Amino acid sequence: MILMRNLSYMEKLLDGIEVEWKPLGDVTQYEQPTKYLVKSKDYDDVFDTPVLTAGKTFVLGYTNETEGINNASDTPVIIFDDFTTANKWVDFDFKVKSSAMKMITSEDESKVKLKYVYYWLNTLPSELIEGDHKRQWISNFSNKKIPIPSPDNPKKSLQIQAEIVRILDTFTELTAELTAELTAELTARKKQYNYYRDQLLSFEEGEVEWKALGQLCSISVGQAPTGNEIGEYPFVNAGTTPSGYVPAYNTEADTITTPSRGQGGIGYVGYQTTRFWCGPLCYRIRSTSELITTRFLYHLMTNAMKDIVGLANMAGVPALNKKDLVGFPVPMPSPSEQKRIVTILDKFDTLTTSISEGLPREIELRQKQYEYYRDLLLSFPKPEEEAA
Repeated sequence: MILMRNLSYMEKLLDGIEVEWKPLGDVTQYEQPTKYLVKSKDYDDVFDTPVLTAGKTFVLGYTNETEGINNASDTPVIIFDDFTTANKWVDFDFKVKSSAMKMITSEDESKVKLKYVYYWLNTLPSELIEGDHKRQWISNFSNKKIPIPSPDNPKKSLQIQAEIVRILDTFTELTAELTAELTAELTARKKQYNYYRDQLLSFEEGEVEWKALGQLCSISVGQAPTGNEIGEYPFVNAGTTPSGYVPAYNTEADTITTPSRGQGGIGYVGYQTTRFWCGPLCYRIRSTSELITTRFLYHLMTNAMKDIVGLANMAGVPALNKKDLVGFPVPMPSPSEQKRIVTILDKFDTLTTSISEGLPREIELRQKQYEYYRDLLLSFPKPEEEAA
């Protein structure tokens, strides 16, 4: 409702105004980051000043250098990656690692707000051509035309720009708050899950009978699929999640998987709920005894990942030998106790999985919502020659 009221207000605010489309190069200025380049490679999170780099990494680390710092906390800038056209709003002091960027500021803040420019920049579609490494700001973006509302009335123009920025800032803050809340909830649930799992699966000496894993289960490595066809069955070769899909299966559902070797790491434990194809770098483990269920064993192995890693040969390519895995000690409480533990842990598992899967979906939804309103707020009518 707040958003709809804001949009209604914006419609009134924009009603009947003139809009002038000006080249970005006319309303902004840029600076190369040469005098802000960091000299030291001694980065540490205990230092105060972030070091920015062009590209996805953005914050490379933190430096203790005190000279050549850009005071963006006083005068914010847009960091523009000259090669990828990615841009960031920066309102904190920083140094830079890469010269492949430009720092964009407003030519005159009394006429065009830089934050307004920043939001409008992000409405532009990517026009990058693969392999194109030219400097994008000068050759391309400085010629892009930005709508300036009410150009003959700077006070009115700044009012409109400020209101658009206010609404989009609110969207950004709400999205950040929601993401932080969901992330904190996920972290708390995972800690709670791990705590209860550890408590439920810790047994005192003499409390239960122990047997070797090989006495209770079948343990084998899969094989490579034949052909390159895509099918309906998951192909599991890293021990946990599918890396593709194939037309056939070689393993039934209700099976534990864990890597046998590989640079991806040893010790990760997965549980396959459908038929799948087990690859050559993956163990498949399934109970063959009435004394223990595969699902209970899955929770045991998940709780003991550090112990499983301890069995592996970590020299060169990490490898977990079957002769070491078959001797892995397994506690065996009564079937009724196993069922009780599995019921509790499955509930925790379902909850954390739901939050884990829901978090990126919720963030994506909020991002799309934000982009919709951003584009709506910044969709000014173009002159006929521009529209054509």
